[in-house]
Amino acid sequence: MAKISACIVAYCDYEEVCAAVRSILHHTPAPDFALYVVDNGSPDGCGKQLTDTDFGDKRVTVLPLPRNIGFGKGHNTVLDRLESDVHFILNPDILLTEDILEPMADWLLSVPGAAMATPQLRYPDGRLQHLPRRKPTPWLLLARQLAPKLGGAFRRADEHYTMQDETLTEPRRIEFCTGSFMAVRTDVLKKIGGFDPAYFMYVEDADLTQKVLREGTVWLAPQFSAIHAWHRAPMRDAGKFKMQLLSMGRYFRKWGCGKGEV
Repeated sequence: MAKISACIVAYCDYEEVCAAVRSILHHTPAPDFALYVVDNGSPDGCGKQLTDTDFGDKRVTVLPLPRNIGFGKGHNTVLDRLESDVHFILNPDILLTEDILEPMADWLLSVPGAAMATPQLRYPDGRLQHLPRRKPTPWLLLARQLAPKLGGAFRRADEHYTMQDETLTEPRRIEFCTGSFMAVRTDVLKKIGGFDPAYFMYVEDADLTQKVLREGTVWLAPQFSAIHAWHRAPMRDAGKFKMQLLSMGRYFRKWGCGKGEV
């Protein structure tokens, strides 16, 4: 069996983080499993609460940071600690309902050339989330923003981007693995240096996927599933919108604006 590790980067909402941690521990029996919980300088005291919490399991390590250094850099803080074969990058709003981490890691390592995978994620009410995606292009990202209001060609483009125009019931290659739930070969993750620290937030998962694709293939593995609350708030904050534009600009300068191959 593959040796596995996982990391959650938290920012506020102690109760949600604890629910994720407890579900992961409950459904992951591997005795050598290592779960890291990095608190990104939460202003609501979440970091201290997590540090003071006894999860009753020595496999958990809580790492409170003095300030918010961003999603990707938060995950990068555990790179030097990893001794696993496969590492999982998980959001704090993920809940497991069965033992999938070790089987998914074994599956990833069994696929020749595979370096990264994501399972099928669902809302708490059971609805599918359309998170497997094609390589982003400026047109596809624009269509994603406009599709809910304008429909038509924008909706068709968004459905193509999120692969809703295909049947995704069998494992298949993808080119954008969601940062909500990633399984990555640890040797590959270390070789590429983890997330690009220049991103504070937004599209860092798309960037990481492109880096991994230089080392192997990336897969949707729908035979495995988990719950993802997906707190996706409307983009009303001007600062966050500017940050999103800056991140997108960095991504397209690095990887170009062309279509992918999948």
